[in-house]
Amino acid sequence: MDKIAKDVGDIQSRLMDHRPVVQGEIRYFVREFEEKRGFRESRLLDSLNRMVLEINEQALPRCTEHMHEHLCEALARLEAANHMSQRIQQRELDAHQSAQMQATMERRTEDWEEFLKEQHRLKEEVDEEHAKAVGRLTTMYSEMKNDLAKLSRF
Repeated sequence: MDKIAKDVGDIQSRLMDHRPVVQGEIRYFVREFEEKRGFRESRLLDSLNRMVLEINEQALPRCTEHMHEHLCEALARLEAANHMSQRIQQRELDAHQSAQMQATMERRTEDWEEFLKEQHRLKEEVDEEHAKAVGRLTTMYSEMKNDLAKLSRF
């Protein structure tokens, strides 16, 4: 039983204890970066640091000055372009409204002509009915006149 417990303890330490593996990796990392590369990254970082300082001291002020000079000009051009686009948009809107108004006027004119035709047709119908009524009345009165003439002879 002791041997089984000892074997289980050994297996557990090999599976769960990562210190030896981690220590080996740390040693490899240190050896790789310090010994083999000869502080190459350190020199590279120093040169990058110098380059950044130089850019901050010299190039950045020139760039900001240049940006301020040309930014005002770009803003003026953008405002002019915006104004022109608004004028074009307004002209388009006016033209569209004018076209709509023209179409509406044409539709109204067509409706008015249709209304006048309908009124003329109705007038003709009324005139025709009136003529028929006058004809009927004329016939009726002439018959009555004839009847009256017959009666007056007696």
